[in-house]
Amino acid sequence: MTGRTAPSGGSRPPLSLEEYAERARTRLDPAVWDFIEGGAGEERTLAANGAAFDRVRLSPRVLTGAGECDPSTTILGRRWGAPVAVAPMAYHTLMHPDGETATARAAGAAGLPVVVSTFAGRTFAEIAAAATAPLWLQVYCFRDRDTTRRLIEHAAAAGFEALVLTVDTPRLGRRLRDLRNDFRLPPHIVPANLPADQTDYSSPSEHGRTGLDPALDWSVIAWLRSVGQLPVLVKGVMTAEDARRAIAAGADGIVVSNHGGRQLDGAPATLDVLARIAAAVDGRCPLLLDGGVRRGRDVLGALALGADAVLLGRPVLHGLAVAGQDGAAGVLDLVLDELSEAMALTGTATVAHADASLLTGEDPHRGGAHATLPAAPGNAAAPRNAPATELRKQDLHRSVSDPVLDTMNFLNEITGRFPDVVSFAPGRPYEEFFDKDEILDHIRRYLDHLAAGGASDHAIRTALYQYGPTAGQIRGLIRDSLRADEGIDAAPEAIVVTVGAQEGMLLTLRALFADPADVLLVASPCYVGITGAASLLQVPVHPVEERADGLDVADVEAAVLAERARGRRPRAFYVVPDHSNPSGNTMSRRAREELLELAARHDLLILEDSPYRLVSPGVQLPTLKAMDRARRVIHLGSYSKSVFPSARVGFVVADQPVRDPSGAGTLLADELAKIKSMVTVNTPALSQAAVAGALLACGGRLTERNAVPAKHYGEALRVTLEQLDRHFPEDVRDRLGIGWNRPSGGFFLTVRVPFPADNAALLRSAGDHAVIWTPMAYFYPGPGGERSIRLSFSYLSPAEIEEGIGRFAAFLRAEIERCGATVPTPGRDT
Repeated sequence: MTGRTAPSGGSRPPLSLEEYAERARTRLDPAVWDFIEGGAGEERTLAANGAAFDRVRLSPRVLTGAGECDPSTTILGRRWGAPVAVAPMAYHTLMHPDGETATARAAGAAGLPVVVSTFAGRTFAEIAAAATAPLWLQVYCFRDRDTTRRLIEHAAAAGFEALVLTVDTPRLGRRLRDLRNDFRLPPHIVPANLPADQTDYSSPSEHGRTGLDPALDWSVIAWLRSVGQLPVLVKGVMTAEDARRAIAAGADGIVVSNHGGRQLDGAPATLDVLARIAAAVDGRCPLLLDGGVRRGRDVLGALALGADAVLLGRPVLHGLAVAGQDGAAGVLDLVLDELSEAMALTGTATVAHADASLLTGEDPHRGGAHATLPAAPGNAAAPRNAPATELRKQDLHRSVSDPVLDTMNFLNEITGRFPDVVSFAPGRPYEEFFDKDEILDHIRRYLDHLAAGGASDHAIRTALYQYGPTAGQIRGLIRDSLRADEGIDAAPEAIVVTVGAQEGMLLTLRALFADPADVLLVASPCYVGITGAASLLQVPVHPVEERADGLDVADVEAAVLAERARGRRPRAFYVVPDHSNPSGNTMSRRAREELLELAARHDLLILEDSPYRLVSPGVQLPTLKAMDRARRVIHLGSYSKSVFPSARVGFVVADQPVRDPSGAGTLLADELAKIKSMVTVNTPALSQAAVAGALLACGGRLTERNAVPAKHYGEALRVTLEQLDRHFPEDVRDRLGIGWNRPSGGFFLTVRVPFPADNAALLRSAGDHAVIWTPMAYFYPGPGGERSIRLSFSYLSPAEIEEGIGRFAAFLRAEIERCGATVPTPGRDT
């Protein structure tokens, strides 16, 4: 009664999920087919789920400039390849002997999570060993709570990341097909993670009647969290009222589900209630939907009505029955390809752009959440008690929904909740080096400098109190400092003074990226400021992942060629060559030479950002800009680390000539200044004066000014590495599967761990061990970094570092023990 693998060399692969279903039906015993396909009662709800999606009409949109669509999304802090996960379904082993392990491998290849059923046919450990994407456990609460507890503990030990509580089964629905067939599981099909005692699992309906707890209430959410310390999603919500109750009870997510039409026959289709539930949830937690998804455009339709992702169920079993892992992978690939097609044809660049505007005006699902507020009549005054104007997030620019903009908010929330922690999260300068009176001295020194240069009192007042030149009034001093410290020879006219390096990134991207086919390459992991700016400006990003020892220029060239093969133009490459944030890696001199050669060969600009050079000990390698002979490098600078961060003064060295159609020429810096005049107008004169005074105090040589801070940061790095070595000698860390890099300077290092270093782990670290760090996944524009941690040591004293690393070591050991993590194969972090 199990599925049979399709013979090799057979007919063409199925072209739709319907074809997969038909082939699966011919391969399965009729009773098994009825078990997976059937619904409750007359199967009206089962049919309604599919019919609801059939009624959805999407609006084609043209000339949107969306470019290549990105279907990835972030749910509960983890990046998914698309807003799709495999729904929980019992006994994949009925379809194929490999069962859930084959499903996990297929889903992992697509970057999609799997929600594993309580009644899985393979053990959690086996499934976890096969998985390369997140695993969640679907939980049925049994009358015997110890059984449920052990189930959760085993899943957590295997590295599962969340619990999905099924709440719509106080009893199982009457599934007439199974009753007519008197369905029984074959003897070799058993729930691999439940007690192998005298319990009879052969009749799923009978075991559900006698084993499941019919008296659950909302307190079960807190109990589940106390057992597994994992996020809890509630599956089976079909009303806005229950959604609000779930959130009030502490649910971390909601799944709109009618159990695939297998519970209450006559209940509405999930898509028909989605919009009202989305309005009630209002973005407070992830909202998922299952039931009836059979095409990629169904996924987009669900997103347009308010879902964050969907769960795909029966089609995955069809794929397993047809061809095992390859069949399941074929199903998922079809859905993702159809989703990408639907996104492209509707001009939907990312899933964050999928909103109700995608639906045609007559779409029957748009009521409720998307109903328009009535307009106020004429000039009549609004009633005193009229509700405040409410904006819909889907009507705002898509960038506000980009997960990259939320990454640091979670860290701030954690810091506020646990004020007594030792924090390795902020990359801030050490405050003991700041003197509160020094700022006034800096400003006075600059005013004296202006007077000594012949400026009148009137001119000095103007320089200090008025806006001043858009491109900045201290460009000459910046030029002198760059020449003295960095060997960069740039005319003052080639420099624009900015409000921090962040504005410099925004101005540069806005000027350079004029065509939707222009692509920004970034070294990954990378500073979130550049990807955030790219998101605001709708600039497509192609990450070039660093290897264990740093950036390989061959990978940059491969990315250039790949983008050109797709018909796009790689316009620029962003890189932090020295003591990178977040990895801490530094490019070798040879790699810098190779990157400049590649830029010339492929007509590529380089955006160089190196804020940590002047506060790092020892002799630094030359900047890319100092080595640049062809004006390929745009140098982004900041005084936040080398002077003080609150000044918010940065600069851009943009000496590239720009020629207009008439033949007239300017510098790129002039074009950046034009854009700046429409953004910040100028960089505050007081901030420029303070930074100028600091430059004058050291003759422009910030390396000399920062000799003591650089020594401190070098010592902080040494103590951090020393403490890590003390807690985890080489033989111990090899056995546990942890490791770290050894930067030569900067504020950061990277720790590799054998468990998911996500928001849930961060919460446990803060709550149980009073230590905070940053998940490296925050810094990856796409998937990556899930098992890596960034430690920042710049803000801490040696004593605080010693205490903090002790707490961090205790967390690592506890997490490894909790997850039962296995030692990963050395190599690139995936």
